Amino acid sequence: MNSSVKPVCLLLVSILVLSACNEKKYIGKLLGKVKKEEISVAPKVAGRIIKVFSTEGDTVNAGDTLAIINVPEIEAKLLQAEGAVMAAKAQYQMANNGATAYEREQIAAKLSAAREQFKLAEKSYKRVEAMVKDSLVPFQKFDEVTEKYMAARAQLDAVQAMKNDIDHGVRSEKVAMAHGDLIRAEGALQEAQTAYNERYILAPKRMTIETAALKTGELALPGYNIYSGYSLDDAHIRFTVSENNIPHFRKGKNYTMTIAATNQSFEATLTAIKQLPGYSDISSAFADYELGEGVYELRLIPVDQKVMGTLYSNMTIVMEEPK
Repeated sequence: MNSSVKPVCLLLVSILVLSACNEKKYIGKLLGKVKKEEISVAPKVAGRIIKVFSTEGDTVNAGDTLAIINVPEIEAKLLQAEGAVMAAKAQYQMANNGATAYEREQIAAKLSAAREQFKLAEKSYKRVEAMVKDSLVPFQKFDEVTEKYMAARAQLDAVQAMKNDIDHGVRSEKVAMAHGDLIRAEGALQEAQTAYNERYILAPKRMTIETAALKTGELALPGYNIYSGYSLDDAHIRFTVSENNIPHFRKGKNYTMTIAATNQSFEATLTAIKQLPGYSDISSAFADYELGEGVYELRLIPVDQKVMGTLYSNMTIVMEEPK
């Protein structure tokens, strides 16, 4: 045999022996995997990252600030919305309060002046009318005096109508319209405030940061995942068993688990039994099922919540196969 082939043969034999030993080691036991809920954090608004508080490997709690985004466009919209609310609120208050004392004094003075002008025009009209009858003035002069008299009467009627409007208050339709403008402005302000608060990228729950995609100064886009990681409160152990083993398991019952890497034991409760759609979903290391045999997934949750902090995603968990 060629000398270069011998090491390769020895390596293959070693792998086969180790594989056989491992398989014998876990005979009569079920192997499962730790699974954790994957979490992705993405912004709702576009902007440049101005500060980063969390990096890969960090553990954060729900509500912790992971990063801050600079959004100058939304800041400008917020100022515009605040100004619109101030203007709409003033219009609504003015519609509710009606005319001020100063405005009432003004309209009273205008009405007094209009009455005096009308009295003067009326006297002039009567004098000229009598003189026309005696042919003392031409008809042209009479027409001019008549026009001034009619204009003075119209002016008096207009000022009187303005005073009546002030005395009776603002129409309810105008008040409702002003109120509607205020509600619309407040809605725009609330929308701008909500968008402005989105500059803070917050952790949705207690989690570990596995990936941080962007750094300070880089552009974050809406819906683009900036952080991704695993939830610390939703860990479960997943086993796959054949339909022949299903009768040995019962929901709500506790089973003893062992972490393969550390030999640490803990209790876990069986919370769900679900049929798997295909053989590709099997997670057991040494699966040996008959063709056409149904395969089921077991989900177990550690009884002691402190254990979840020691479990990492895809860790191997060993359980004695129930009889």
